[in-house]
Amino acid sequence: MGGSDEDEPPGGGAAWPTGPGDVRERLEETGYLVDDGLAVACFLALKLRRPIFCEGDAGVGKTALASAFAAALDAPLIRLQCYEGIDASQALYDWDFPRQLLHLRAAEAAGVTDADRLEGELYGRRFLIARPLLRALETQPCVLLVDEIDRADDEFEAFLLELLSEYTVTVPELGTLRAESPPVVVLTSNRTREVHDALKRRCLYHWFDHPGFSRELAIVRRRLPGVTARLAEQVTGLVQALRGEDLVKPPGVAETIDWAEALDALGATEVDAELAVATLGSVLKYREDLERARGLDLAALLAVRGA
Repeated sequence: MGGSDEDEPPGGGAAWPTGPGDVRERLEETGYLVDDGLAVACFLALKLRRPIFCEGDAGVGKTALASAFAAALDAPLIRLQCYEGIDASQALYDWDFPRQLLHLRAAEAAGVTDADRLEGELYGRRFLIARPLLRALETQPCVLLVDEIDRADDEFEAFLLELLSEYTVTVPELGTLRAESPPVVVLTSNRTREVHDALKRRCLYHWFDHPGFSRELAIVRRRLPGVTARLAEQVTGLVQALRGEDLVKPPGVAETIDWAEALDALGATEVDAELAVATLGSVLKYREDLERARGLDLAALLAVRGA
């Protein structure tokens, strides 16, 4: 990723992918299927050392991409789950106060009276607890997943933008800590709010849509090879039909896989309307959606797919 070592990951290990096709092959080896656009975005994230910003509805494979990317690169996955009220200290680092207190008491018992020395020991690196962002800067190589950035507030978003611009962290007691090589960064957003343009401009962008029938079926078959072809086709067809309804939360690919897995656990090799209704809780998570689905002619929807 620069010079003669552009295909060599930091810290050694397997070489980075040599092109979008190589990225696709490696991701598919992990069971994660990608289209051309996503394969290109992932390759450019490596080549240009740019974060990739993944936006789309919940359950369409954004978080799973980070896991597959880490597996494909043979690198650890470090995950930061965002939530309302998260701040820099919770994402970056904290001091291990219980250990500091024990060290202080031990020093007092040993008769240490040098205040400057004691203060230096108390705020040494061994008492610093690295949270996900700092761990990612110190781990070479790694994939950093910043999950659901849209749940965080503007202040945290601005802090993250600054960190991703320089890949450095300043700890007042220790100075500036800098990543030897930037981590591979995947940010996800369910678009519950608009993320600021400044952060998006720092990233490569990819919109995750619900897949078509053929691709979704291929994903189900890849993830659940023990499920019969007929059951996989029926479940995929039903989910595709449900997404066309006015639901509070249309099911994602993750729910398709969950539904097929649940039916398979019941010993089903195919599904009829009665069994579909009985297992709707595997795919729909809101009462209103369950009621709407139960009011549909599921037998007719199954027939559309040749059931």
